[in-house]
Amino acid sequence: MTVEDLLRSKGESLQLELLAGASGLTRPIEGPDVSSPGLVLAGYTERFVGGRIQVLGETEISYLRSLPRPEMRSVLEKFFALDMPAVIVTKGLDVPSPAIAEADRHGVPLIRTRLKTGEFYRRIHPYLEGEFAPRTIMHGSLADVYGVGLLFIGRSGIGKSECVLDLVERGHRLVADDVVEITRRGNDVLIGRGHALQRHHMEIRGVGIIDIPALFGIRAIRQQKRIEVVVQLEDWSEERHYDRTGLETEEMEILGVSIPRVTIPLNPGKNITVICEVIAMNQLLKYAGINSAKLFNQRLQEAMRPVRDYLEEDYE
Repeated sequence: MTVEDLLRSKGESLQLELLAGASGLTRPIEGPDVSSPGLVLAGYTERFVGGRIQVLGETEISYLRSLPRPEMRSVLEKFFALDMPAVIVTKGLDVPSPAIAEADRHGVPLIRTRLKTGEFYRRIHPYLEGEFAPRTIMHGSLADVYGVGLLFIGRSGIGKSECVLDLVERGHRLVADDVVEITRRGNDVLIGRGHALQRHHMEIRGVGIIDIPALFGIRAIRQQKRIEVVVQLEDWSEERHYDRTGLETEEMEILGVSIPRVTIPLNPGKNITVICEVIAMNQLLKYAGINSAKLFNQRLQEAMRPVRDYLEEDYE
């Protein structure tokens, strides 16, 4: 993204005002990090990281104003010659005229915001992290079931949309159908949302395109949801082994993050919707530290211990 993109998308919410350097609005912002120049203004530039937005707060502006005019001009000349997309002055502070002159000369956008420095950092960090987050697109459906994000995947026509539609009818919420845009936040959080044009519409074979909020109300949808379990729907196969205890945990990697995966074989008469609700509730139990399969296995082993001890002592 460029500085111009930032001004256009967040200019109002961040209260941004362009003061100088309009010729550099096409400068690219290379990452989500925002820095304060600190010692750079004092002449130490060896640890300066380029490509980041630089923020001048009250401390930096006060330091510049404390310098004699020629020295201030020299410091600002070296500062604006560094690799940076833009400089933002917080708290609506008056900017020294040499800074405006050097910003225009080097083509570095000089922007002012009325927000306090801490508040500006708090608002811009989530935005930049979202813009630069790793992302991908998957074919599937995403639903919020009891507060757990279930991502349904499987071959085309297997019934992902119909399953989510039944969940919506039972009071759960649709996030995205058919096309799920996924972004990674931090190290292990995956956020899914629908495509901007298709969001909250579903295609049901034989019926066509339906509008979920128009049919079920605004409470039937969510704008985005963390993906916590992948539910893979597949055709039943006599030759495949399916987990019947829950002790064998499958995982699927998306954008470098491992997500639990549950495979549900489909055959006539199976109530997939209720099974999906159980998957969500079981995940909530695991969050609370309760793993039903492991606890049952532990009780079973304890019940078998007397028999095992007897057999170990039987020398006949």
